[in-house]
Amino acid sequence: MQLGNAINWFEIPVADFDRAKKFYETIFGYQMPDIMMGTARMGFLLYDQPGGKVGGAIVHDPEFHKPSQEGTLVYLNCQPDLQVQLGKVADAGGKVLREKTEVAPGQNLGYWALILDSEGNRVALHSMQ
Repeated sequence: MQLGNAINWFEIPVADFDRAKKFYETIFGYQMPDIMMGTARMGFLLYDQPGGKVGGAIVHDPEFHKPSQEGTLVYLNCQPDLQVQLGKVADAGGKVLREKTEVAPGQNLGYWALILDSEGNRVALHSMQ
């Protein structure tokens, strides 16, 4: 068996696509490309697809996806320092649930924070600084 990334793709459910797209564009500081895939409207978080990196999207498809605080927890890459994105969460319509915290003191695993996005999803942020 060949091991690679633990995650191949992720989707964050959204109830209001335009509001969610604005939220993520605001905290990350870039425009998200979006398309329709069947009945789902998807907005892509930018990543290095040609380089074989893992990506994901926000998705509006009420028959298939529903935002939740209790579901899967996705850790979004906020290198080099998640404090930049964390500082934009409230103004973008989200809520900080846990401030920047060291993952495991003394083990060099970086830092994480927990937010509620504009749609009510619990999402983690991660960086090494």
